[in-house]
Amino acid sequence: MPIIVDEVVISVEVGNGEAGGGSTAGSGAVSGDEKQAMVEECVARVLEILREREEP
Repeated sequence: MPIIVDEVVISVEVGNGEAGGGSTAGSGAVSGDEKQAMVEECVARVLEILREREEP
């Protein structure tokens, strides 16, 4: 029996380490350039998924 997913919810939390937010887990803090690259990649992937959903 196939399962149909009608909606996908994507949630992203971006913290500002300088303002007291952010995470220090792992090997250390992530630089601003790395954060920007990560956000751009996420946006590109979401847009790609949305374009695929619009194709007949």
